[in-house]
Amino acid sequence: MNPVDIAFYGHQFLQQQVEDLPPAGWVAPDACGTWSVKDILAHLRSYEQVLAEILSQMTDPTAPTPRLDRMRADGEAFNREAIAALAGHSPDEVWTAYESAFQIAQEKLARISAETWHARGILAWYGPTYDLEDFLVYTFYGHKREHGAQIAVVKDHYRRGMTGQARNGN
Repeated sequence: MNPVDIAFYGHQFLQQQVEDLPPAGWVAPDACGTWSVKDILAHLRSYEQVLAEILSQMTDPTAPTPRLDRMRADGEAFNREAIAALAGHSPDEVWTAYESAFQIAQEKLARISAETWHARGILAWYGPTYDLEDFLVYTFYGHKREHGAQIAVVKDHYRRGMTGQARNGN
């Protein structure tokens, strides 16, 4: 596998899902639990920032990882904080923030050697049998596919003229 391609295709899938999403679809609750599409993108932005930290540490073991540390210490609080950080921003601003974080991670991703990508246990906290590529596939590509599918459901319901209440069966 090519890690740059993996990241690109996850991003591309997400981009396709938000394309043509009506303004109301961005902010309607319940796309993922109580999260709106805008919240999902704020959440995914925070994961891109974590990835950038991890990749920085691959080339500089002394690089700080405050977001990763926060995520590992209390994932729920990490998610709440990520969403709160962009709560007052427009959907376009949140998408731009996500894309910016993605681009930063992509730049760092391209600097990682093939041996590093395939070194088992390189992320000891993730598991001794996994390599960095596994982490990218499961935590980023798979994560974007999951949330992208949720966004697609929202988009489909708006395309059909349904509201958030109709989506939830109320």
